[in-house]
Amino acid sequence: MDLASTRPNKENQFVATLTATPGATQLQVVKALYGKPTAANVRALQRLQSRVKNKLLNQLYFLDHSDPRHLVSRRYQMECLDLLHKINILFAEGEYVLTERLLYRCKRLAEAGSFTPYSVECARLMCTVYSQQRQALRYQKATSQLLKLQQILAWEDEAERIYSDTQMALAHTVRSRRAVLPLLPTYIAQLEVLHRKARTFSTYNHLYRLRLAYEELQGNFKEMIKVTAEASRRFRDGKLNARRFDLRFNHFVSIYAYLRSRQPVQGLRLAEQYSRDFHPSSSNWFYFQEHHVLLALHAEQYERAQQLLSTITKNPAYLIQREAALERWDLYKAYIDFVLPPQRATARQRQMAQWVLQLPEYSRDKRGHNVAILVLQLLHFLRERSLEEVLLRLERLRKYQQRHLYEASTLRSRLFLRLLQVIVEKNFDAAGAAERGKNMLLQLQETPPPGEAFAEVEIIPYEQLWKLVLGLLREGRPLATEADA
Repeated sequence: MDLASTRPNKENQFVATLTATPGATQLQVVKALYGKPTAANVRALQRLQSRVKNKLLNQLYFLDHSDPRHLVSRRYQMECLDLLHKINILFAEGEYVLTERLLYRCKRLAEAGSFTPYSVECARLMCTVYSQQRQALRYQKATSQLLKLQQILAWEDEAERIYSDTQMALAHTVRSRRAVLPLLPTYIAQLEVLHRKARTFSTYNHLYRLRLAYEELQGNFKEMIKVTAEASRRFRDGKLNARRFDLRFNHFVSIYAYLRSRQPVQGLRLAEQYSRDFHPSSSNWFYFQEHHVLLALHAEQYERAQQLLSTITKNPAYLIQREAALERWDLYKAYIDFVLPPQRATARQRQMAQWVLQLPEYSRDKRGHNVAILVLQLLHFLRERSLEEVLLRLERLRKYQQRHLYEASTLRSRLFLRLLQVIVEKNFDAAGAAERGKNMLLQLQETPPPGEAFAEVEIIPYEQLWKLVLGLLREGRPLATEADA
């Protein structure tokens, strides 16, 4: 199927129609392709859809996996799968000599990439080949190898089960994350035992990632930096399998840890270096760039954050992200536009400002960003000097604090919201609020960010936001409208 062809045919027309109108219904597509939405034309569309789907799936065989900015193991995994496919066809045709030759080649590739499942498959097929050919000595040797590999695979499977069970618990509610936290040392100890037995990349990788997850949940971000730095050193020294270790993941965790440990300047410097290792077409690129932008914001390099966001929104894959991801980008952009207000707001910027102001005070699907939303609304009305709206947002923040920020791990958010209440106590006097909030600000500066399980995301650190609030108050106090007066 040639998607670049200019020759008109129904297959290309079908793809073009779906590309132009991805939300089109079946009847709309039928009408666009066949003119009338009759039952016969609906059946014709279904046959066409089946043909196109199969042809598009066949294109997967021609994907280029050699680009190092993608998952490095994928290239070597595909080589093994390709050989195993050919081996099974040759074996079915009775071509035992070629089968054995390719089995040895596939076995070497599997061992080089530490792909134990493929090593097991090769050993199993060798046993079958030697059994069919009545080669007793080779059969016994292959059987012995198979038993050893199956034991290693069993250890790897057990390590994967422990890791996957933990990831499932961590992917749910904050309560489930808190519940699994005290169990993680036991799981890590179990993975350490399994890795000592298997000594494979798979068991190492599960152990390495679970250690990072444990440190993250506890808020030990400096320890995460040490773990990722150690992994990078071992990789450079050739002690980690270069065909399997995902250096991009290590890069991502590293800059995330720098962000959360309040070292944004150093993290931003590393992010600038690491960004070239991520392919712009992958979803991982967006996750990395999200933290890249946050590092720029935390380092108070707002122009750099603005430049990054401009690059990100121009990515062709930007609009096909999940709705929640797009809303996060809009929230980041709203913060950037607030600290760097454009001289003339575009229609899109005015629309986005209204979107932020209309967001609910609490939403489960915006977990971690509720305080950021409410604070941005408050900043907007402080700049507008609208007393009624400022007081309304402060009251919503007070209620949100009472309902959702009662845990010890939410201390930073509670301290900041208490600081915001000071501006009312001091009648919106900047000097008085700064003096009254001095001790709370010092306590805020000394309070480390909580672990990921408990976090409200600080798009701009609370300390910087307090400076913004005081700066807005110095420009002028909020005023009551004539109706309020």
